[in-house]
Amino acid sequence: MNHRANKNSIVISKEVIKKGGIVILPLREYQKLCERAVPSYYLKGKEARELDRLVERGLRDLKKGKCKSIKSLADLD
Repeated sequence: MNHRANKNSIVISKEVIKKGGIVILPLREYQKLCERAVPSYYLKGKEARELDRLVERGLRDLKKGKCKSIKSLADLD
């Protein structure tokens, strides 16, 4: 099959169509969809303070060099 495409055309392979098609969105709309897909949690009171302390301890440990990089959870001791 000989398809002629100009710079304004999009060619979609039969394989993509077989697998369910394709969606084309503007980048900003895609980013908004991604943001809405992840739930937001807002903590108050004791839970918020505990999380703040946990983050502070983690940042202190990072500065002291007590953290290590891992490639997978299997690398944990």
